[in-house]
Amino acid sequence: MSCKNNKEKKTGDSPAAETGDTSRPGSFAGDLRFLQQKDSGLLVLSLPENKEAQVILSPKYQAKVFTSTADGPSGRSFGWVNYKAFSGPADPHMNAYGGENRIWLGPEGGKFSLFFQPGARMDFEHWKTPEDFDTAPWKVVTAAAGTATLSRQMELENYAGTHLKLSVDRTVRILSAVEMTEQTGMDFTGKLSEVKAVAYTTENKLTNTGDKAWDEKTGMPCIWILDMFTPSPETVIVVPFKQTPAADFNQVATADYFGQIGPDRLKHNDHVLYLKADGKSRGKLGVRPTKAKQWIGSYGADTKVLTLLHFDLDSTARYLNQQWNTDKPPFIGDAVNAYNDGPLEDGSQMGPFYEMESVSPAAFLTPGASMLHRQSVYHFTGSRSALNAIAEKLLGVSLKDIENAFK
Repeated sequence: MSCKNNKEKKTGDSPAAETGDTSRPGSFAGDLRFLQQKDSGLLVLSLPENKEAQVILSPKYQAKVFTSTADGPSGRSFGWVNYKAFSGPADPHMNAYGGENRIWLGPEGGKFSLFFQPGARMDFEHWKTPEDFDTAPWKVVTAAAGTATLSRQMELENYAGTHLKLSVDRTVRILSAVEMTEQTGMDFTGKLSEVKAVAYTTENKLTNTGDKAWDEKTGMPCIWILDMFTPSPETVIVVPFKQTPAADFNQVATADYFGQIGPDRLKHNDHVLYLKADGKSRGKLGVRPTKAKQWIGSYGADTKVLTLLHFDLDSTARYLNQQWNTDKPPFIGDAVNAYNDGPLEDGSQMGPFYEMESVSPAAFLTPGASMLHRQSVYHFTGSRSALNAIAEKLLGVSLKDIENAFK
């Protein structure tokens, strides 16, 4: 996340304040009713064998998964929805509608940026999110009970002046218990079947529809998946990485996207880092592809919600630098990121929210060629022992480790 706030679009009220919905604030039913009023083509995905697990997908709002639930309409709404962003004039820089899984194309900064015009200074005044993944509607290609595919044809110009013609196809599919078991290696058809869970995967396909190859001279895009969630005082983001001596942490992570994150908010040992996700201090970090693992997650000791992301990763590929800096080499980017929102210098704030993100390698594509980036999202609630087993298996830490990270 690299955006600043439009002062006229501050933190929104609950859906009840906008719609008169009397359901519990933060409930799935409240968010669903609010979003149905904004997008008449809204899609709600679920599987016949588990109708309590539901996912809201919006064609009008750039194929976003806005939110999901593991417990039916009255259950908790896991995604962050910025209610105020849906009214008033469009923001000239970015329209932060929210959503727990959205697709952008990168890089954001650097020599091949898609967010700055050629020659423009890389500052907030000149930063603009392309409308294809900011405000434009997407086309529904297919839609069934538990899956849907949406697409968008795009023409973009990067900072190097290259005209990029491309298409993006995005499939969102709810995972069955069997598929969850296959991806995680944990038995969600047996002893963990009592855990309340919703899980889905997004398959994001980028195709070069132009007549020129994308190479080191022209530059190229990458697929960027960003997931926004509601913070809480005791929520912590957990980012596992390949074991590295603590003294060599500078080889693992970039922790100064928006200024160096302080030790009171960022902790690490030789295989995992912890970032506070309380929405009270703005900071972003990233882990390099050679050090990253395929899981990232968060847990709230106060909310009792365990959220996990699994994503495609190629440790040998080149990833695009996304920082607002044209002096750095273009292929030194991170593969996974975490962001905690907080007030800006003027006291305004877009959220609060926190974010977990994954990125594809640079798309070195010839005309007609495609690349695919997949990311799955899991939300779990249930017994502490069950959640602890999941965290230990997939994140390599216990709930107690997470709870004690900043104590």
